[in-house]
Amino acid sequence: MTSRPITEDDLNAFVDQRLDPARLAEVAAYLEAHPDVAERVNGYAAQRGELRALLLPISDEPVPAALNVRHIAEGHGRRSRLPWWAAAAAAVLLIGLGGAGGWTMRGWSGPPLQGIASLGQEAADNYAVYGPDHVRPVELRAGAGTELADWISTRLGRQIAAPDLEASGYRFMGGRVVATPHGPAALFMYDNDRGTRLVMLSRPMAVDHDVPMQPLSQAAASGFSWAAKGMGYSLVGPADAQSLLHPIADEVRRQIGNDA
Repeated sequence: MTSRPITEDDLNAFVDQRLDPARLAEVAAYLEAHPDVAERVNGYAAQRGELRALLLPISDEPVPAALNVRHIAEGHGRRSRLPWWAAAAAAVLLIGLGGAGGWTMRGWSGPPLQGIASLGQEAADNYAVYGPDHVRPVELRAGAGTELADWISTRLGRQIAAPDLEASGYRFMGGRVVATPHGPAALFMYDNDRGTRLVMLSRPMAVDHDVPMQPLSQAAASGFSWAAKGMGYSLVGPADAQSLLHPIADEVRRQIGNDA
């Protein structure tokens, strides 16, 4: 049960990764229960990615001289003043264009994260949502490992199994399929004797198909993310556990069977 209805603004904020953890949990649960809406949200993410790809080649180009503020001001000073009726007509036109532009770009708040940066953020967000959950942190528990693996592999279109981290002191608790701005992802959760929890998030990568391990450090989470052969992996835990997570991430990579 959500605190308030899920709106289009919430869906746009989900794609832009600008929801607070509490609202993120509500939107993620809503998308899991409404696959038709989840498919539409995935379409939003694809459109934003395409727009970002189109704008990327010109993002570092200098501003054309004709659009330079100083040049515009100088030109304005040299020009004779327009008649009042012409200035009024221009103002109406600009207001109309501005309103149309605002409507066209409603919900747009900049391009979302892409690639390995997005993967790490998604893992940290899901850790913030499900890590503290002591009621239903996972959808299917470790005892239903075969069912969980089949469910995840079907949704992601890849054979994915949860790594065994017993030798590192972490028991497998179970997992679930979670929604991300870039499609469904597998989320596996682990804990140790002290109650410390880790999550591993994995999904197919549209970009950054092969990326070496990169650290993730945030106020509430830390970890490592990497990609190999088109699959992304991110292991995340408490903010103060980054040095402890490095060897565990190496063990995950060893079991997966890649040298990313």
